[in-house]
Amino acid sequence: MCAQLGDEQILVDDGKISSKSRNLPNLLKMDAKLSQLATLAQKDKIAGYLGLLSEILSRANQGSVADDLQVLVDTVVNQETASLAIGRQVLTELVKNLVTGQIVDHDLRKRITQDTLRVLQPRIVSYEEQVNSLRFQLADLLEVEEEWTEAARVLMGISLDSGSRSLPDDEKFRIYIRIVRLLLEDEDSVQAETYYNRAALLSNSTTNRETQLQFKLCQARISDYARKFLEAAMRYHELSWAADIDEEERRELLSSAVTCAVLAPAGPNRSRVLASLYRDERSCDLPTYNILSKMFLDHILRPAEIHSFEQTLKPHQLAQIAISSNDRLASTVNDEEPSEPSSSKRTGPSTVLDRAVMEHNLLASSKIYNNITFRGLGALLDLSPGAAETMARKMVEQGRLKGSIDQVDKLIWFDGGKEEDDAQGKAGGLGDVVQTTEDTGAPFTRRWDMQIRTTAANVEAIVQHLAAKGLIQPTAVSA
Repeated sequence: MCAQLGDEQILVDDGKISSKSRNLPNLLKMDAKLSQLATLAQKDKIAGYLGLLSEILSRANQGSVADDLQVLVDTVVNQETASLAIGRQVLTELVKNLVTGQIVDHDLRKRITQDTLRVLQPRIVSYEEQVNSLRFQLADLLEVEEEWTEAARVLMGISLDSGSRSLPDDEKFRIYIRIVRLLLEDEDSVQAETYYNRAALLSNSTTNRETQLQFKLCQARISDYARKFLEAAMRYHELSWAADIDEEERRELLSSAVTCAVLAPAGPNRSRVLASLYRDERSCDLPTYNILSKMFLDHILRPAEIHSFEQTLKPHQLAQIAISSNDRLASTVNDEEPSEPSSSKRTGPSTVLDRAVMEHNLLASSKIYNNITFRGLGALLDLSPGAAETMARKMVEQGRLKGSIDQVDKLIWFDGGKEEDDAQGKAGGLGDVVQTTEDTGAPFTRRWDMQIRTTAANVEAIVQHLAAKGLIQPTAVSA
């Protein structure tokens, strides 16, 4: 029930007077003070309102501060007794006091900020600068509470390009990156990618090292969530060398790089990334080093090792994947022969990890066997013979597996020929280049190393030729 007293309403619930009615004396006092200020000359009103604001904020008992501030803000913003200039000065002073910590209590600051924004929302065009400052503060408070998505939504409401005030590009860039970071904390990768694309257009607008590192980290995490694991692994590994980042965070980045490299599609590109991570002396201290070394050395992975690695993955890295209707049909057509009771009935990988492990084991088996039957490969990969043939066919088509498929004899032949053309050592007509071979454990890594050695030797030969002709002066190298 309720009772009416003057212009105020007193609420009664089960015999108890509500909190609003308990603040009624303070509200009446505020009305009296504001009525008194309304009678002052225009030149004296600013000092009067600022004095009242200071008096409210400096109270020892802050129980009624939020209500009184809301009344004050509503008066200077919406009442005709106060001009726009007065409203802006009062709000600027309020924002400054909130920033400097005049209100210590976290919940009270949050309530004041939310109430003030609610009052200003209909007149946001007139108080754009003050609204933006309040939104930054509210986002800080929500971030402390780990309300990541809510904090991001508050920042999304900031006016970045308006007719009266446009923020510089570097500040827009920082806001976009912060929104992306907050959304990724709640794994909202779809909306995060939208704001990341906006930030990418402004990536050259700042020289601040911290902001640039945050942008690169967002770039790596977006690729990770989008299942572009190879790109994510390279970016994580690059960031793990940044001296500006804390040592423990660098170790986490290196671990993320290894995880993404393991989940990446098997093939030459992944072999290069695995080689780079395997040779990183810090990798041996990671819990995922065992699976990294086995993949780099082209060893077949066992179920126990896969299960142990699976425990370290994040939810999006365990996402289910759908088998296309074409692949399912191809697997059925190729399984016309009666199968053994113990053979697998699976028609394809079910998760991202499943696919990565199966493709790796298929690639590893090509280093062991000259050929293998569809049924034998299916037993190795825990797939039906038709599904195993379909996976091998796709990898051959994509250039990630060298071999051929004999569908008459139901055999997969692996190409174990020479990795490099012998003529590569004679590029540019410079004659034979002496090359040494180092056993790195993986054929694609050996081929990559050979290309680097060949290129370096050819560059050295060109430099010597130019020096002999007197076209360049050799530089002495001091010890």
